[in-house]
Amino acid sequence: MASQKPSLLARAKSLGFSDRQIAALVGATEDEVRALRKKVGLVPSYRLVDTCAAEFEAYTPYYYSTYDTGDDEVRKTDTKKVMILGGGPNRIGQGIEFDYCCVHAAFALKELGFETIMVNSNPETVSTDYDTSDKLYFEPLTLEDVLHIYEREGCWGAIAQFGGQTPLNLALGLQKNGVNIIGTSPQSIEVAEDRKLFAAMLDKLNIPQPPNGLATNEEEALAAAGKVGYPVLVRPSFVLGGRAMQIVYSDDELRHYMRFAVEASPERPVLVDKFLEEATEVDVDCIADIGVGGDTVVIGGMLEHIEFAGCHSGDAAMVLPPHSLRKDVIETMRKYTHAMARELKVAGLMNVQFAVKGKDVWVLEVNPRASRTVPFVSKAIGQPLAKLAAKVMTGKKLPELGFTKEITPKFFSVKESVFPFSKFPGQDILLGPEMRSTGEVMGIGAEWGIAYAKAQMAAAPALPKSGKVFISVRDSDKKAIIPIAKDLAALGFEITATDGTAQVLKDAGLTVQTLFKLSEGRPHCLDLIKNGELHLIINTPAGKSPRVDEVKIRTAAVANKVSIMTTLAGAKAAALGIRALREQGLTVAPLQEYHAALKK
Repeated sequence: MASQKPSLLARAKSLGFSDRQIAALVGATEDEVRALRKKVGLVPSYRLVDTCAAEFEAYTPYYYSTYDTGDDEVRKTDTKKVMILGGGPNRIGQGIEFDYCCVHAAFALKELGFETIMVNSNPETVSTDYDTSDKLYFEPLTLEDVLHIYEREGCWGAIAQFGGQTPLNLALGLQKNGVNIIGTSPQSIEVAEDRKLFAAMLDKLNIPQPPNGLATNEEEALAAAGKVGYPVLVRPSFVLGGRAMQIVYSDDELRHYMRFAVEASPERPVLVDKFLEEATEVDVDCIADIGVGGDTVVIGGMLEHIEFAGCHSGDAAMVLPPHSLRKDVIETMRKYTHAMARELKVAGLMNVQFAVKGKDVWVLEVNPRASRTVPFVSKAIGQPLAKLAAKVMTGKKLPELGFTKEITPKFFSVKESVFPFSKFPGQDILLGPEMRSTGEVMGIGAEWGIAYAKAQMAAAPALPKSGKVFISVRDSDKKAIIPIAKDLAALGFEITATDGTAQVLKDAGLTVQTLFKLSEGRPHCLDLIKNGELHLIINTPAGKSPRVDEVKIRTAAVANKVSIMTTLAGAKAAALGIRALREQGLTVAPLQEYHAALKK
């Protein structure tokens, strides 16, 4: 490496080669390339983008790096600086909510007198707006680029917990190179990310988790699945948005997954978890000041998923506070959350995902960082959790900030996801472990049924108040659909169904119009959808592999803007929402009125 000519190295950098790429080409390490560059004085300079096109003075400098010989245009200041690492480029399946947290961090730090340095390569975000931070660097979120900026600006600290998985993956490397990562330590984050360390922590705290295993190849995956029992949830480690997550039910499915879906390695093992069928998931967001010498842990909110476990938290509809969970279950989750926050020495935000079945509670995952539910919870309880967390990271204690008690609203807030299915004709709308939503909406009401109805209005299509409902559910759901169908019939809905479901409902005393299956003749469900005669569809999948007819029904419903429920939980919520709309009507109030009620 020492023999490499500085002029050749300079040319490589000017052409855009990263240290990692150069290291791979010359058989060195990235650290060695970086050390050589610094030895010969080869570092980038930064040029200013005039955001106001010379019409008037630009107060927020936007910078980009270059290896040419021009002057460096970074404006020097003596103010204490904190770097905030954004989320980088986004795609479908990645939460833009992290940008919300980065923005609030910038605002909070400004209030405390810090100069904020935002690093984010995505111009389509609020964190990269001209009035958000004091300085903005449009640079890739890589170890090399972030280190350059940190050193050039002389930052006091850096926040890596607000941008999602991308900056988190850099945290340990940055710390090893002298960066002061403020907030929860990278070592604690590693405990939560590393399956073995995480399991050891839960054992120490006597907190249960579903049976699980690790696999670096196909044989290990089969052995792990055999140990925990099918169905299993498989996923790569260190991923965004639940990417490549899948529920598998057999050895053949698992072999296919390991061969074609992922590249497993000792550095990136595949996680094999027992899938808890018909369990309810609960997201818990909390804030703590343990890592900065405090002694306070406060739960921001508990969000009960409306769909059963297996639906990605970014896609699931949720309600805050929980509407159906036992008090002892809620207390158990509260106790576990406090214990883990203290063990991990959390300074800032932490998210916990629980699975609940009856009185049993398991921990699925812990993320000692900002989660995608933080903006929703903040709006529901009237407290800016991300701003509070950023201040905690700088050393402030929660009692100083006036936030020490859990807030349980007397109203219900429902989060519903927005999906792009209308843009992808023929794509099945069934939800699973991999995130597919592109946004979310919020419905608030005194009862959770009306809150759910409002959320459906915002997400579209809205729940119908009357009309005709089509019901076709799998065999295991036929008994459970009876009370929901009776509720809808009592509300005046006409019931239609295919033969199997229709017979079950008729035996229960309901009047049902029997429709042909798509392959049997007409009239069938698609005819009614296209003619505008159906107003609500309840269709749960018949098996692990969706049938062609089912996919056609679900895609036709999306194309024709017919409200459709694919889970019993969703169907039950829809019936409650319709009843609330019929009996109470629709009333709206500004969010500020709800927040004012919390202070009384």
